[in-house]
Amino acid sequence: MDAFFASVEQRDRPELRGCPVVVGGRPESRGVVAAASYQARAFGIHSAMSMAKAVRLCPTLSIVSPDFSKYSAVSAQVFALFRSVTPLVEPLSLDEAYLDVTENAWGEPLAVNVARRLKAAIVATTSLTASAGVAPNKFLAKIASGWKKPDGLTVVAPERVETFIQGLSVDSLWGVGPVTAAKLRAIGIHRVVDVRLVAIERLREVVGSSAAWLAQLAQGIDDRPVVPHRTRKSVGTEHTFAEDVVDLATIRGEIDSMARENAEWLRCHDRFARTVTIKVRYRDFTTLTRSDTHLPATRDADAIAGRAAALLDRTEAGTTPVRLLGVTLHGLVEAPDPLPETPVSPQLSLFD
Repeated sequence: MDAFFASVEQRDRPELRGCPVVVGGRPESRGVVAAASYQARAFGIHSAMSMAKAVRLCPTLSIVSPDFSKYSAVSAQVFALFRSVTPLVEPLSLDEAYLDVTENAWGEPLAVNVARRLKAAIVATTSLTASAGVAPNKFLAKIASGWKKPDGLTVVAPERVETFIQGLSVDSLWGVGPVTAAKLRAIGIHRVVDVRLVAIERLREVVGSSAAWLAQLAQGIDDRPVVPHRTRKSVGTEHTFAEDVVDLATIRGEIDSMARENAEWLRCHDRFARTVTIKVRYRDFTTLTRSDTHLPATRDADAIAGRAAALLDRTEAGTTPVRLLGVTLHGLVEAPDPLPETPVSPQLSLFD
């Protein structure tokens, strides 16, 4: 979907149409940009940017608080359209997915026609636009979907794969962020095709275990299938304070609240968690995590909150000002783990 959260707000609020709009927190509360309209992006604003910086870049910016229930409802409409065409839908987020349309409900032999029809159905159902990438594999389709936005459609036919790859910069590679891209450029890799010229051993020195994977992508090879169902492995909550907090009672209360919120998620989704992790970020942005794993897995709110509180005692919270707190539950399972049986030793005679 194109600038999803911001586009939903512009759809529902005519006064925002054609204006620079961002969805996120307030600048005075250390808010960040969750989504930016294309009009806002023209000012250099992007998601994850601090709202204070966004306002400096565009003083006329309209800031809208997020309404995730509304975005989820629109997302459900879009995914219903996807699944009416193929059961092979792999969600990446609320507004993005991979679809394998080799076989589809419309009997369309060409994926580009499926994409066109889906884009039209999305507009008719939601009054929002989407961009699509059509390609032989996930890697190429993902990149293609970002071209010609908004309302774009980019096709990479099998015979055009090599030409397409020749034009890609190294940061197009899956999993290559700014830091890794800088390291690759330092050894002369500026384009995706440059990866082919570097020995795998040298590449491994720079990117570690990802070397073979990147070398494969540089050839345009990506054999990952579309997986329609992914098991969620964690659930978490974070809170950034408007002002740094030292008061331990306040910090404990926040940790307790987040732990219980996550436990409620487990209850609603019929899941259990093995691991509790807390995250603490201090005033100087030093960030640490503390974890505790217990069997059997649980969703008991008191137990989870108690473990989170115990982990907090292993930090400097209360003496060092805290900027951010988080609680995450990992190792989610559908049923509590059975406790290992304790072997029973035979009782020996007093005289043995």
